Amino acid sequence: MIKEDVKFSDSNVLEGMTSISALLNSDPLVNDRSIIKIQIDENKRKKKSPEIGFLIAKSHELGFPLEFVDTTVIERSTVGTSHGGIIALCTDRHFQMLTEEQLKAGRFYVYLEGIEDPYNFGNAIRSLYASGVDGIIIPPRNWMSAAGVVARASAGSSERLPFYIADAETASTVFHRAGYRILCAGIRDSVSVFDADLSYPLLLVIGGEKRGISRNLLDSADQILRIDYDRDFRGSLSASASAAVLGFEIMRKNKY
Repeated sequence: MIKEDVKFSDSNVLEGMTSISALLNSDPLVNDRSIIKIQIDENKRKKKSPEIGFLIAKSHELGFPLEFVDTTVIERSTVGTSHGGIIALCTDRHFQMLTEEQLKAGRFYVYLEGIEDPYNFGNAIRSLYASGVDGIIIPPRNWMSAAGVVARASAGSSERLPFYIADAETASTVFHRAGYRILCAGIRDSVSVFDADLSYPLLLVIGGEKRGISRNLLDSADQILRIDYDRDFRGSLSASASAAVLGFEIMRKNKY
């Protein structure tokens, strides 16, 4: 099977030390995924000796096996080529349904919907994590089953963040009951993100370039945010680019 044909499929194989370390350093109350076994390309023994030493120590601490295998074994299990010859075969991660009790008071959450590519999804998570988001809300149909791809695209941040499942209507209801404002990224009847009140607590909603944001969330939004451009440009930014701009502007206005 060609890798490009399977890159969007289910995969609990974490590729490379960045993704694996993120899982090993994640809060077990946030992420219940565990490592079944670590596989290392036997040709990488010398080059990866510091990483291997760390993983051997972790294997003794946490009880997962570590094995050295032929290069072809690694290649059959991976989508990308940046794994460095080290992969982790993992269990599923379970996600809780969103409830008001799970939300921190006065903080910043993001609802991601309609993103049609796991790399774009993972890149958006990377930017949001860096900008200080407290948790990600995702619809029941999402990309978190492609854990290996998402973890790699997000530089491991998908394994560190809390995720909650909710449809658009439930998310709107829960956050409004908790006293949050809901801000949706869009154009119609919008205000520039650079002029808007972005003070916490807030839920930011970001949709994919094609499918956008569901009508329930748009109708319940307290404000629509747009990203102003510096030239006449009719195209829309990718979800990951929008997440970076919006996330860091929210961070800036709440911290500086």
